[in-house]
Amino acid sequence: MPFLLLAFAWTMLSCANTRESSSNTGPDKSSLPTPASNSTAVPSSSNMTNANQKNATTAEKNFWSEAADGGLSEVEMGKMAVKKAQNPEVKKFAQMMITDHSKANNELKTIAAKQKITLPTEIGPRNRSTIDELNKLEGGDFDREYVQAMVDDHEADVQMFEDQAEDDSDLQAKAFAAKTLPVLKKHLETIKVIQSKMK
Repeated sequence: MPFLLLAFAWTMLSCANTRESSSNTGPDKSSLPTPASNSTAVPSSSNMTNANQKNATTAEKNFWSEAADGGLSEVEMGKMAVKKAQNPEVKKFAQMMITDHSKANNELKTIAAKQKITLPTEIGPRNRSTIDELNKLEGGDFDREYVQAMVDDHEADVQMFEDQAEDDSDLQAKAFAAKTLPVLKKHLETIKVIQSKMK
């Protein structure tokens, strides 16, 4: 009888040691650290699409803003030239600037309002600087600088309106650019003829 008890106790002790040994053979998976996630965020296709749409919208608004700013400055410089220019052809051209650009400005406001686009109501720094410089000049000096400013402005305007007339992202802007472009080209041709006679 004592032998049986001793054998039973020995068997129980061996089983306990075996369980303890197996439990310590490897780390508990629940305590293992999880793999570090990649910290570099990859933009989703939807985010990239939104970014492209935002850029397109910004570009469209830049056209409206540039067109409005240019139109306002052409009218103001035209009014200045009507008063200060000595050359009759320059005066006549200046009056055409007032008439044509006032009309275009009104059309621009109407279209922009329908699209809920806010246009600038004041002339921007670049054109304001040109106006300030012209305002300091008199006589022939004014005529030459005003004509040069008109050549530079209309060359830039024709390029901008040609680009917009070919752009399908904003159909309203495309239509306005296509309609206004012939007028701007006429202005450019006229002022270049005047400039050629002044040399």
